[in-house]
Amino acid sequence: MDLFFSFVIPVYNRPDEIKELLQSMTNQSYSKPFEVVIVEDGSTIPSREVVADFQNELSIAYFQKSNSGPGDSRNYGMQRARGNYFLILDSDCVLPPAYLNTVDEALQKTYVDCFGGPDAAHESFSLVQKAINYAMTSFLTTGGIRGNKKSVDKFQPRSFNMGISKKAFEATGGFGKIHPGEDPDLSIRLWNEGFSTALIPEAFVYHKRRIDWGRFFTQVYKFGTVRPILNKWHPKTAKATYWFPTLFCIGFLVALVLWAAGIVLPILLFAFYFALIFIDSFFKNKSIAIALLSLLAVGIQFLGYGFGFLKSFMLLAFTGKKPQELFPEVFF
Repeated sequence: MDLFFSFVIPVYNRPDEIKELLQSMTNQSYSKPFEVVIVEDGSTIPSREVVADFQNELSIAYFQKSNSGPGDSRNYGMQRARGNYFLILDSDCVLPPAYLNTVDEALQKTYVDCFGGPDAAHESFSLVQKAINYAMTSFLTTGGIRGNKKSVDKFQPRSFNMGISKKAFEATGGFGKIHPGEDPDLSIRLWNEGFSTALIPEAFVYHKRRIDWGRFFTQVYKFGTVRPILNKWHPKTAKATYWFPTLFCIGFLVALVLWAAGIVLPILLFAFYFALIFIDSFFKNKSIAIALLSLLAVGIQFLGYGFGFLKSFMLLAFTGKKPQELFPEVFF
């Protein structure tokens, strides 16, 4: 199959990130031509000069537009890309040298119109970055939904590392105007149109996640907020497991109350779970510091997502208002 890849990357005030990403693209071992489409999404700190430095090494198309969110910016880039298969990345990603070869070989072997790949922590990442990466990717926390399992039923690719054919993009119209949540929404609409999605576990990227603890809480809070919205839009895809972070937090509070009353078994079960987190993170990262920070990262993840999910579910269920009215901050 003759595939011509177009990378599509929206960027907002992150020229330093784009520089690292483009540098990693110059190091690809892939021998065939490919295209890079950079979409400046209303940035006040543009990446034009950085992109210009790579014009002689990469085939780059650079576009500037008013701010309309990452999903719409990806659509804008795909509408203008020359390729027949689009590779969507976040600007804070870095590619390993074999990335394109891995994607091409996987699609030549088993073609799908949409795939996702995992994210990994580069050895140069900070301790906090590695701890957050652990919380976001571990099977013990997310169940492998971001690509840490060899086989995932009805895999929902995430737009930090995602491929979609031109045919599938044109059939669905691409991403919606919600963020976050635009990528699972697109996956579900792809399934409804008869397209398949798949995980390519070897096609990983290094995802830097340049956020502090406060911004991490805000990020996972928004993840929790949009899930009931997606369940409302696509009720057949709703799962009981989406309640896990909320129930975990409520259960932890109940366990603390019972502990104060002299009943220790529930809190011991939570202690056992966090001990598993510590041990698993330690063996994966070979660092006691990262293992300890992973405990904090997991706690913030569950609290933020769980609170966002419960608040969103209650408001959608009992106010009768539309999601756009209740949560304008997640719509563009």
